[in-house]
Amino acid sequence: MHFLRRAMVFLASLVTLTGATVFLAAPAQAATSCSGTITYSDTVSRSGSVIGELVIYYNTSNGGTNSACFYHRGVSYGVSTPTSIQILRCSQTSGVGQVCTPTQNSVPDSGSYAYYAGPVGVTGTANYCVSAIGEVWWGGSGYSIDTGRRGC
Repeated sequence: MHFLRRAMVFLASLVTLTGATVFLAAPAQAATSCSGTITYSDTVSRSGSVIGELVIYYNTSNGGTNSACFYHRGVSYGVSTPTSIQILRCSQTSGVGQVCTPTQNSVPDSGSYAYYAGPVGVTGTANYCVSAIGEVWWGGSGYSIDTGRRGC
């Protein structure tokens, strides 16, 4: 009985220690939000009605941080539907609207959302272009915006 009790205490300690190690080893993520100076905004429409808007924001923290959100607008506002957003830091420092060669990318945010997907963000963007890709599914079709290079 005494051996079983000691084994259980050891096992509980090991589980706790392993959990703490996993928690402490998790990679740090820069905090992002859908706020700052708006550097780009565009909408997507279906049959003449706006259904979504992609917005890129910038602030000076962490050597420049760009974040992006894809908002539901018009008839899609408040309706859960597949929506996604991702932002990339480009290797280029000029060429607005052209194709981005990514050097860093955010983890995409995608799911069934009623109001917006995001925020997603990348850091170290001062003096570099960024690019974002957002999509919303509406009426059985996907509607997307690919910004090309922006903010450079």
